[in-house]
Amino acid sequence: MRELAEHALEVARKLGAQYADLRIIQQEVEEIATKNETVARLNKSSSEGIGIRVLVKGGWGFASTQELRKAGVEKAAKKAIEVAKASASCLPQPVKLAPEPAYRCTWVSPHLLDPFTVSIEDKLAILLECSRIVRSVKGTTLATGSMNFIKERKLFMSSEGSEIEQFFIRSSCGIEAYASKGDDRQRRSYPQSAGGQNELAGWELIQCMDLPGNAGRIAEEVVALLSAEECPEGTADLILGSSQLALQIHESMGHPSELDRALKQEINFAGASFLTPDLLNTLQYGSPIVNLVADATRPGALGSFGFDDEGVQAQRVNLVKDGMFCGYLSSRDTASLIGLPRSGGMMRAESWNRAPIIRMTNISLVPGDAGSLEDIIADTEDGIYMETNRSWSIDQLRYNFQFSTEIGYQIKNGKRAKLLKNCSYGGITPRFWNSCDAVGGVADYVDWGVPNCGKGQPMQTMWTGHGASPSRFRNVDIGMAHRA
Repeated sequence: MRELAEHALEVARKLGAQYADLRIIQQEVEEIATKNETVARLNKSSSEGIGIRVLVKGGWGFASTQELRKAGVEKAAKKAIEVAKASASCLPQPVKLAPEPAYRCTWVSPHLLDPFTVSIEDKLAILLECSRIVRSVKGTTLATGSMNFIKERKLFMSSEGSEIEQFFIRSSCGIEAYASKGDDRQRRSYPQSAGGQNELAGWELIQCMDLPGNAGRIAEEVVALLSAEECPEGTADLILGSSQLALQIHESMGHPSELDRALKQEINFAGASFLTPDLLNTLQYGSPIVNLVADATRPGALGSFGFDDEGVQAQRVNLVKDGMFCGYLSSRDTASLIGLPRSGGMMRAESWNRAPIIRMTNISLVPGDAGSLEDIIADTEDGIYMETNRSWSIDQLRYNFQFSTEIGYQIKNGKRAKLLKNCSYGGITPRFWNSCDAVGGVADYVDWGVPNCGKGQPMQTMWTGHGASPSRFRNVDIGMAHRA
């Protein structure tokens, strides 16, 4: 493969590329899902291909192929050159790349046990046992479960001399319990909604999550929600559990801090951003205890890697420091546009046949000193605790938002009181984060994985991570999801 990659780079150079890079990716995927006590999905697939990116006269070009022979990569390189020349002819200014050293190394994601060595029968046995446990609880109407595994080998090479090989294993698992009565339909998920937990890990993730050990609990909770009181409407102090806060971070910090959105270079699918460059180092994004980072170096977190897809080494970048907006998710070309000395290393592509674009890594809220979830509850006189996302909506600038959760509890005199259903909250992004007055500590901190972040046209999905501890926000609008 290295000889083929070197040939592709040489062809690109001879055809006029001032810079060229490529990725050869081999990927194996396994998807398993159950519905009640039956198998709903069982897919195994693999793919292999090369993507070639070139810079000619200041314009980008990209092409890809699965024909992994000299003739195939030559054809792809020529196509990328043609695209680059066409794009250069209509750019207001030529692309310039922030400097980055050349690397020659190998990186392997942390894992203990390759999930592809575990039999399909063993995997299905766990999911079907969860379904049996859920269905044994009177009042439940549906049980679902899933496991997904990806094994990936990626070779990156560039005309600047980088040669980087990376090996990834990504695993995920989750279960859901449903109950309905009349027009009321409730859902409880574990470990979180939208497919459960996702990590850069092997089979040990499934062992750690103990799906059967939590199936009965979520089944009992979903039945109890049918007779729970509705979330009140008004203003309240709000405590968010870590998985719900992870999605809040994703939508109201992750996407708006993407520099291509802020520069209006990329507004497809998920819109632009209110975090325009004039706000950098001037906007009080949150209260002084709010610190948000993009950290691609966290072991096991889904958005981690050794190097991004233009050969930039993984980093930890401050986005919000002591409440002040101070950083972006950047690439080599966008970093150059706003005067950054180096790319933040956030360029990634969904597969070999997609050009890399700026993507989230692990966008996380740094743990604070408010202790555990129970400590925060004990410190709250009157409020509402919400956990596990059910739905969300946010405007095209990532400014106005509304979320609903699967479950909530009224907090009275520092204790959990009534169970609440159909909980929702909303707000304006900077106002919401400025209302944060308690950030939980490391004891309840979790690196949650989001494997399906969508961006661009053609749309690419990406694996991202969001670390969070339970946190409290004062005087938040709640209950708007069920207004007449």
